[in-house]
Amino acid sequence: MVFSSVSAEAQTKSKKSKKSKSSAPAEDNSAAPDKVLYDRSVVDIKKGRHEVGRLNLQTLINTYPDSEYLAKAKLLIADSYYKEGGSANLTQAVAGYKDFIVFFPFLPEAPYAQLQVAMTHYKQMDKPDRDRTEAKAAEEEFQTFLAKYPKDPLVGKAEQHLREVQEILAEGDFRIGYYYYVKGDKRASAGRLLAITKRYPLYSRSDEALWMLGDIFEKSEKKEIASIYYARIVREYPLSGRVGDAKGKLVAFGVPVPQADPKALAWMQAEAAAPRQKPGMLSKPKALITSGPDAEKRRSALNGTPQMEPETEGTTVADVLSGGGKAQIAAGGATGATGNTAVVEIATPGSGASGGSTVETGDTGGTAPAATSDANATAPATDNQPAAAASSDTSTGPAAGANQDGTAGNGATPDPNAKPANANASTTADPKAESTSKKKKGLRKIIPW
Repeated sequence: MVFSSVSAEAQTKSKKSKKSKSSAPAEDNSAAPDKVLYDRSVVDIKKGRHEVGRLNLQTLINTYPDSEYLAKAKLLIADSYYKEGGSANLTQAVAGYKDFIVFFPFLPEAPYAQLQVAMTHYKQMDKPDRDRTEAKAAEEEFQTFLAKYPKDPLVGKAEQHLREVQEILAEGDFRIGYYYYVKGDKRASAGRLLAITKRYPLYSRSDEALWMLGDIFEKSEKKEIASIYYARIVREYPLSGRVGDAKGKLVAFGVPVPQADPKALAWMQAEAAAPRQKPGMLSKPKALITSGPDAEKRRSALNGTPQMEPETEGTTVADVLSGGGKAQIAAGGATGATGNTAVVEIATPGSGASGGSTVETGDTGGTAPAATSDANATAPATDNQPAAAASSDTSTGPAAGANQDGTAGNGATPDPNAKPANANASTTADPKAESTSKKKKGLRKIIPW
């Protein structure tokens, strides 16, 4: 009896399994073939068979170009590359997401594709002291998402990730600026710290950057500029530990101490009350092995609007330590370079400075006239005096003697090696005078006295 009951149960189970197997092909046959391919690909990708799933999706795209699952297939291929991971696969994922945005910009999945482009770069970010290429690309893509889809439900996630990315970028600049600050290179340090204070106000150590800038300008005897940065600490970071020291500096400078900004105070209070992930016991050993910026992500701001403007070269290092908006060290072509002597053209020995001169302090012209015996220099004075010009041609007057000795008529003493007068006056001088001067030179060679 027992054996008969067991066999009966086995027979019923086998019949049910046969019915289910026979009914499955009927369901597949009734479904559209493009849907069948898509469903199979979804199952394969969920189970980790990414290559098989992508092959089925590619077959769907090539075989059924007008299918309703075409857009979903393209997006699922990019998702497959993203989930599989790896540098090469993530590169393919970025290309797939961008193609989806180009071909289907008005679908509801377009914001998700743009966010995934940013997340692909976010996933590959290194520590602040390493390569910043992926961090900068992630910042740009997150800003693009927030600018194109400001009302999308994923905006909150994108803003938080953008704050984390900007924390990492600011930390990298801060470390470089701090290194130069300790080393004593004021200009290099200020060039990095200025970018932090202008571009990343949500950075967790912006108050330290402002304090270092104030100290740099104070030691450079620019107290009026240093007081600006000390005042910003009091006004924009009222809960910072540097507020007391900054107020003391302002009082010592005789500058009025500003009041704390209510919005800044509310922001810092919200940051202090926000729950944060605490580092575990193995966080420090893991930091030696992993390349990701975990500590900076935990320190990043949780409130506030991130920087939405693209990075520009607004401040050059040469203009950092110049107060009042005046460049003390100007580049080529700049005006107002006081206290320096600029050589317009350098004359080689044995030849004259043809058209070149040395511009001294206070000269505003492009080129100054050469202080040499140029016959054209006295032309305005001799245009109305033909008799004087005739006498100068005979080389008997004092003016002619001055020209032969290389002394200008206005009393200037030029370089004895420079001979621009003979070169410039060759078209107007008397040929007899030239021949007599050549004869004299030939006699001097033969008879030295």
